[in-house]
Amino acid sequence: MRKLTACGVMLVAGMAWAPLASAETVVLKAELKGSNEVPPNTSPATGTAEATYDTATKVLTWIVSYSNLSGPAIGAHFHGPAEAGKNAGIVVPFNFVASPMKGQATLTDAQAADLLAGKWYANIHSAANPGGEIRGNLAK
Repeated sequence: MRKLTACGVMLVAGMAWAPLASAETVVLKAELKGSNEVPPNTSPATGTAEATYDTATKVLTWIVSYSNLSGPAIGAHFHGPAEAGKNAGIVVPFNFVASPMKGQATLTDAQAADLLAGKWYANIHSAANPGGEIRGNLAK
């Protein structure tokens, strides 16, 4: 009987630990450039998006920087879901558009699935390029 009880305790302890073991922090990055826009443009601007997604808390944290835009940024967001080469609506807006942009948001399960499947992109808009001046798809 003791062996059975000890095995039962180990099984329950293992099950309690399993969700913790599967939690992780996923690092995502994107290179932002005009040639990634749809349609592409010849902007000399460049940028980077670096993000981490915590699968336990469902919190996405990011820092997005850029330089050499044709003018001031008038908007910046994560868009999705979309494959590379396709456009999509805004999923998460950035709170401000001065570089570097830092922020965080708690995602839904559906948003997290799209993000982790590579279906989100960062997009920075300017007056000269209102549809987006530089863009990059987030990838693990």
